[in-house]
Amino acid sequence: MQPATAAEDYEAVTRSHRRLYWSVAPATLHPAAVAHATLGCALLPETAGETKRRIAAALAEDLLLAGRIEFFDLREAERAEQTLLRALQAAGEADDALLGAAVLAHMAFIPGWDGRREAAVERMVAARTYARRGPASAELLAWLDAVEAECETRCGHTRTALHLIGHAEDVLAAGSEHESPEWLDWFSSARLAAFKGNTQLKAGHLPQARTTLLGVLDALAPTEEKQRTVILGDLAAVEVAAGDPEAACGYALRALDQLERTWYAMGMDRVREVRRALAPHQHERCVRELDDRLYGWTTTVSALAR
Repeated sequence: MQPATAAEDYEAVTRSHRRLYWSVAPATLHPAAVAHATLGCALLPETAGETKRRIAAALAEDLLLAGRIEFFDLREAERAEQTLLRALQAAGEADDALLGAAVLAHMAFIPGWDGRREAAVERMVAARTYARRGPASAELLAWLDAVEAECETRCGHTRTALHLIGHAEDVLAAGSEHESPEWLDWFSSARLAAFKGNTQLKAGHLPQARTTLLGVLDALAPTEEKQRTVILGDLAAVEVAAGDPEAACGYALRALDQLERTWYAMGMDRVREVRRALAPHQHERCVRELDDRLYGWTTTVSALAR
C-alpha cells in the first residue's frame, strides 16, 4: 500500500498542471497531464481511505484539465468526451459532487457546440443535480448558468441564453457563504461578461455587445492571454456586423498578434469566422493586410498542425 504522503505528492503535481495551463502551450502540457493521470490510475488500487479519496479527486481534476485541452485547445471533441467520462468516474471514486458537476458541465459543451440542444440540456440537468449536493459557491452556480447560456446561444436560443446570464449576474451579486474550490480558476465576473458579449453579438445587439466586450478587454488580467484572443475575435465580429471592415480587421490583427504569443484554437476559430464574414470586402486593403497575416508561414503552419 502507498503511504499517506502519496496523496500530497500527487496533488502537488495536479496543482502545478492547473497553474501551467495558463502559460504553457497546450500541446506541450497535454502529454504531461495524461501521463500524470496514468500514474493516478495506477496509484488508486494501492491506496485506501482518505488517501485514496484525495488521489481520486486530484486524478479527476487532472483528467478534467486534459479534457479541456482536448476540446478547447486541440479541437478533439471525441477524445475529450472519453477523457471527461474518465474524469467523472474518478470524481465518483472521490465522492466529490462539485467536481462531478464541473465535469458534467464541460461534457455539455460538446453537444452544445454541435447544436444538439437536447443532449446538452440533459447534461446540464445532471450537472446542476450534482451541484445541489455541494455545497456550491456562487461562482460555481453562476458558471453553470454561463455554460448553459453558451450552449443555448450555439443552438440559436439567444433569448434563453441572455436570461441565464442575467440570473448568473444576480447569483454573483448576491454572493454565497461557501468558498469556491481551488480548481475553479477558469471563471470570474469578467468571464461571465465575455459569455454575455458573445451572446449579445449572436442576438444582433451590436452596441450592447461592443460595450460589454470592451469592458471585458479592460478587465482581463495580463495572464488571461487565451481569453483575450477570443474577446478580440468577438469585437472583430461586432464590427463586421456593424459594417466597419477596417475596425474588424484591426481587432482581428490584434488577435493574431496574441495568437503568435499564446496559441488558442478557439481564438483562431473566431478570427477565421471573421474572415469568412469579410468576404464581401475581400478586395479592400485592410482585408488583404489581414490575409497577409492570417496566411503567413508561421500562422498557417501552426493552424494546420493542430
